[in-house]
Amino acid sequence: MAKAPDVVDLLALAVERGASDLVITVGLPPMLKIDGEFHPTEYEPLTPQETRRLMYALMDEKQQRIFEEEKELDFSFSLPGKGRYRVNVFLQRGSVGGVLRVVPSTVKSFEELGLPKNIAEIAMSPRGLVLVTGPTGSGKSTTLAAMIDYINERKACHIVTIEDPIEFFHKHKRAIVNQREIGSDTKSFHKALRSVLRQAPDVILVGEMRDYETIAAAITAAETGHLVMGTLHTNSAPETIDRIVDVFPENQQEQVRVQLSNNLVAVLTQQLLPKAFGGGRVLAYELMIATPAVRALIREGKTHQLRSVIQTGGQYGMITMDACLADLYKRKLITYEMGLARAVDPKEFMRLAGAPEGARR
Repeated sequence: MAKAPDVVDLLALAVERGASDLVITVGLPPMLKIDGEFHPTEYEPLTPQETRRLMYALMDEKQQRIFEEEKELDFSFSLPGKGRYRVNVFLQRGSVGGVLRVVPSTVKSFEELGLPKNIAEIAMSPRGLVLVTGPTGSGKSTTLAAMIDYINERKACHIVTIEDPIEFFHKHKRAIVNQREIGSDTKSFHKALRSVLRQAPDVILVGEMRDYETIAAAITAAETGHLVMGTLHTNSAPETIDRIVDVFPENQQEQVRVQLSNNLVAVLTQQLLPKAFGGGRVLAYELMIATPAVRALIREGKTHQLRSVIQTGGQYGMITMDACLADLYKRKLITYEMGLARAVDPKEFMRLAGAPEGARR
């Protein structure tokens, strides 16, 4: 086994092998995540000195200082001709480690990503709140980039993105696109959101709605006539509504429900699953559109009833995660076991998919 080369060669290897992530940690060779599974590279396990060398090679002096003070750092990194990467560097057991996410060099279309047909209509909404949710690595940033690109190609407007870090670079097409990165262009999401309303935006992208201040500012921006797109780490539309409401003090929650009911456009929840055959991954999603029935349930705090509205809302383009998984199984894109493992309600998935002979129950 050879010693690990420099980080540039490892990043090129990640792109060459179609990896989504490169993981650098002590005691293992550099690891590549391909189609959701980790694979070792053909190098020796890394020492603390090597992990430090590899990760420090990606940071400039300012970033190194911030990392040494904060013990962790997010940033983006570009290699001319090889690609762009989202980097998280951290300490673990006193040694430097890192995860480098490969950012695709081009923004894919809705069709290429397997997104629902009415996502174009959602992206072109004149105002309101559009939420894309799901676990880490479920393609949320990729979906939002596709939505921004779709608007950019079709609408003369001002788009402001607030990201940590910037992943996809957007050129000015029909729209003016200003992209702000946490740390280098602004101090935090909520500070950037406070000032963005003075920047004459039409569309605002909030990379991550993590806390009370950011969520409150995003709702206010949607309420004042802007289209606001954001992400949360939630696994269903009802959970998303509950998560937003729960970050507010109890005496504000009723008002927040009213604001959400008036301003929500849609919630798209995603997960990426390994394909049954041929490698690669496929998108599974749940889509809730803010119809009058959905708005009423949000306003009344009856989020537990939202699932039944999504189940019966097919004429509006709504679909539950379980119905989407069952459809992917019927189209032979995923295995039955994978659909069952990722289902929100396994019994509902089994009913929709039609349990095959010999399937685990």
